[in-house]
Amino acid sequence: MNGKKGSFEINIPPEATKSKLPGTSKEGSIGAFSSCKAWIWSVWEFAKEDSNRVKFALKVGLAVLLVSLLILFRAPYDIFGTNIIWSILTVAIMFEYTVGATFNRGFNRALGSLLAGVLAIAVAQLAIQSGRVAEPIIIGISIFLIGSITSFMKLWPSLVPYEYGFRVILFTYCLIIVSGYRMGNPITTAMDRLYSIAIGGFVAVLVNVFVFPIWAGEQLHKELVNSFNSVADSLEECVKKYLEDEGLDHPEFSKTVMDEFPDEPNYRRCKSTLNSSAKLESLANSAKWEPPHGKFGHFFYPWSEYVKVGAVLRYCAYEVMALHGVLHSEIQAPHNLRFTFYSEIQEAATHAAELVRSLGKDISNMKRSPKTSLLKKVHSATERLQRAIDMHSYLLTSNFDPPDNSSKPLTKLPVTFSTTQYDLSNPLTEFDSNSTENNLSQINENMPSGTPPQQTESYHEMMRKQSRRLHSWPSREVDAFEEEGGLSMDFLPRMKALESTAALSLANFTSLLIEFVARLDHLVEAVDELSKMAKFNHEGV
Repeated sequence: MNGKKGSFEINIPPEATKSKLPGTSKEGSIGAFSSCKAWIWSVWEFAKEDSNRVKFALKVGLAVLLVSLLILFRAPYDIFGTNIIWSILTVAIMFEYTVGATFNRGFNRALGSLLAGVLAIAVAQLAIQSGRVAEPIIIGISIFLIGSITSFMKLWPSLVPYEYGFRVILFTYCLIIVSGYRMGNPITTAMDRLYSIAIGGFVAVLVNVFVFPIWAGEQLHKELVNSFNSVADSLEECVKKYLEDEGLDHPEFSKTVMDEFPDEPNYRRCKSTLNSSAKLESLANSAKWEPPHGKFGHFFYPWSEYVKVGAVLRYCAYEVMALHGVLHSEIQAPHNLRFTFYSEIQEAATHAAELVRSLGKDISNMKRSPKTSLLKKVHSATERLQRAIDMHSYLLTSNFDPPDNSSKPLTKLPVTFSTTQYDLSNPLTEFDSNSTENNLSQINENMPSGTPPQQTESYHEMMRKQSRRLHSWPSREVDAFEEEGGLSMDFLPRMKALESTAALSLANFTSLLIEFVARLDHLVEAVDELSKMAKFNHEGV
């Protein structure tokens, strides 16, 4: 109150009257600097990953500069006039990442421009001779027909590779015929633009071939070799984690479906191999246009065989990805059961990865070496794995009985086999209905009178913990058992089904590994066919 009725006095601190202007805080400037620094670092990493990207950018800048000199200097501009701008457009459109792609684009550009120029001159002459009234009508009808025909033909399946050529025909024809109609001399206009297009194409080819050339054939060769190494590394990584994983720390399923496995760097490389079909085909189509160069020194090099080998390798990669699916599945076999077949699985995977890596090395060195010995090792290791699974298949079922020693002798497994068998059969013995009743009766007899019934839950808690320790898969049946708070009548069949399902996960993993080995025969045949057609040197020559 200020002494007057109905009046108030409000005291405002001096600091509150100071307002901060936007953009003047240190935090804002520091944040902008850090984001700019992060962007520059990402650009540096992108360029460092493949130095050819920087070379390609510099080559495009050089080619555009050379054709721009025709406009900057007076003499060339007096000859071609404003039509010289077509040379710059040709360089910008025709210049591709690899030499083969540039030749392919240049062929489509040259053929399309030539056909468009010839058609434009012929239609323009016909329109001029038809009179001033009919001339725009003929030109309009011709534009409609050319646009419809070229747009339909580029959709034809066998003509899809020449889609760019039909597009060039359309826009070149329209620009020449319309500008010639307005300028009054279509023949001169068409010839000047064709000369400008030829100059731009010539500059683009020269710069791309003679200044740090990037060959599509070498890119295809390198990509295929990297795919071999990726599949081999991913196979070894998957098998190693499967055999060493004790099932103690599994990721949630919502995270698993996102394919986020930072501890498996080779997984993403193998996954990229599955998506390399379009890339290999594109590189092979571009490599067909390239002249002999480097290691590929003869004409008609079989680039299509690289695509076939890549297709067979992808089928092998499918099996590796399926193995990763078993590794990260919700249902997991007990660790002691996996360890029972440790040596057989490890040996088969090691020899298979060695064979795949050897095939990639032969392609990289362009050598032919016999793979008979490696194939024998792979097949022998796989046969040992199959025999081990066959002779001890009773471990993969919940209600197994020990085999008859007189009918089928058992081979000696690792030392952990005896303890494994005991551990696997132990829960079944303990969960037997008779033993369960006996244990419960003993507990009730030993309890003093007046003991609260909650103490009996300790037995059930022990059973629950043991089942969860033996099985990494969190069963819904176990959760239902927890909610019920006791043993149900059908609890034993549920537990047996859970054990059988978890054990069959191991059978699924081994069958996928055996299927991967079976596909290696086709991969060896495909690589051998490539080496014959590409005339690889024999090893030691």
